Amino acid sequence: MSSMLAQALPADLPPLAAIKPRTMSLDSIKPIETYRDDFTYSNSAGAIARFPFPFPEDNYMYSVNIEPATVGPAGSIFEHWFDVDEHYRSEMAERALVLARDPRRCMVMPHMQEAAWDTLEMLMEHLATDYPALFSLHRDGNHWHWQNRVLELDQHFTFGDASTLPCEPLEYITRQAQGDFAVLDQRDGDLYMDAGIVTCPADWSLAFDAGMSFKQWHAPVPMAHQMGVFDRALKYLMNIQVGKPVRRLNWTLTINPRMDTSPETFHEWGHERGQVTADNVGQLVHLRVELQFMPRLPRSNALLFGIRTYLISFDELATQPRWACRLHRVLRDLPPQLIEYKGLSRYHSTIVEWLSQFDPEA
Repeated sequence: MSSMLAQALPADLPPLAAIKPRTMSLDSIKPIETYRDDFTYSNSAGAIARFPFPFPEDNYMYSVNIEPATVGPAGSIFEHWFDVDEHYRSEMAERALVLARDPRRCMVMPHMQEAAWDTLEMLMEHLATDYPALFSLHRDGNHWHWQNRVLELDQHFTFGDASTLPCEPLEYITRQAQGDFAVLDQRDGDLYMDAGIVTCPADWSLAFDAGMSFKQWHAPVPMAHQMGVFDRALKYLMNIQVGKPVRRLNWTLTINPRMDTSPETFHEWGHERGQVTADNVGQLVHLRVELQFMPRLPRSNALLFGIRTYLISFDELATQPRWACRLHRVLRDLPPQLIEYKGLSRYHSTIVEWLSQFDPEA
């Protein structure tokens, strides 16, 4: 069992072998829920059971924590390269809303056209193979037929000819895939963010980071540079081979189940950090975990950087008391630099006090 898979499941749930495999069908996917305004998003018991809890220990510090993306058991978030879950309709509706308001959230530099088609091919192949009840792909040379039964899309197009799609290829396919995607050009001994679609970021901006190198877009992260984390990570990522993807988990906290916490929309959500009280912690505060998945694109040699976001409220998380206990210890002992960087300063003491009820040693 991989280390991330082990930590993604709490000790007080049944062993992995006892978790029921999922059969994704149209009925498995919830009607559209909202990530803004009235915030109707919530997790079913099944979604909670497969949530990627990111802390293998009672403390946290930045590390490379990259591992081979081996396929996990049926039912886990690692079963397939690209996870589709009960929130698919909701996330695709949210993506469409964000793009309608701000088309800059999708960007492809001219030299990244081959990588865009590369991404379309990889996503279509895996989605159709792994979720045949939801997607299908038929190819006759460059004449392709794609069907998305969830979103009721039926598209005949010519691979390599963007004029045969409703929009450019990267935008077309990522409007149908959960999570954000950066497409990194590898040149001159570095990785550059030269294409992507980012509509559910954790306080970062594709428009701002476009064209930056790996270390440049990670510059705001405290402590990690001095620890050499990004030197090691870059070296590792530069050597990823086709067919041998890697993954890692990242985390932060978000107030309300809000996907779009970008700098561009800070005026809409920044004030929510001041709304946390001892009475509403369980409903308002959400653990936000990113499953970052990095495969090499075979045609272009670019690196796809998938950022699949999972949200869970503290109330939902507390249904697994060992998670709540561990989260209490992690947040209680978090270094001040990370408390500030992750935007927790205004409500850190409140959430630590609330979580202490689940820690028998508190």
